[in-house]
Amino acid sequence: MVRTPSTMLPLGTTAPDFDLPNVDGRMVDYATAAGPRGSVVMFICNHCPFVKHVADELARLGRDYMPRGVGFAAISSNDVSSHPADSPEQMVSEAEERGYPFPYLYDDTQEVAKAYHAACTPDFYVFDAARRLVYRGQLDPSRPGGDVPVTGGDLRRALDALLAGSPPVPEQIPSLGCNIKWKPGNHPAYFHP
Repeated sequence: MVRTPSTMLPLGTTAPDFDLPNVDGRMVDYATAAGPRGSVVMFICNHCPFVKHVADELARLGRDYMPRGVGFAAISSNDVSSHPADSPEQMVSEAEERGYPFPYLYDDTQEVAKAYHAACTPDFYVFDAARRLVYRGQLDPSRPGGDVPVTGGDLRRALDALLAGSPPVPEQIPSLGCNIKWKPGNHPAYFHP
């Protein structure tokens, strides 16, 4: 497995719009997914060992923070011709099995991943109520095969700061995961395998 770090989009960046199909068939845009106090946009997929390692914590995060006014959207942008385990049909099963309380969206053109400069799965972005980026980076220091427990600590600290009206957490460490599986010829300029 190739370990790819997130690109660390500049803080203050405005959340790019999206309008993507959810696992339940309905279209979901940024405004629909956003919460009144802020939003988490994460790029995940079904097959990646890094995502599998943290998937239960992702569901817990949604259950813990959505009632507090934070919106969540998970997006899969992988090329399903090369990775059929990430197909929309498989996404339905994954969302049900994991109990994701948030939309799990499919980015077939990969344009949304490019707009967010997403590089890996998982890749996390936290935006405030004004759609300004206040956090990007890792969920926590846990990695597959390691002995560090999955707590969601880094992302939870960022969300707690957001809800408290505090400045963004100063230490933001890039996420690490499998690279997004780009379609042939679709690699973005920022992507360096």
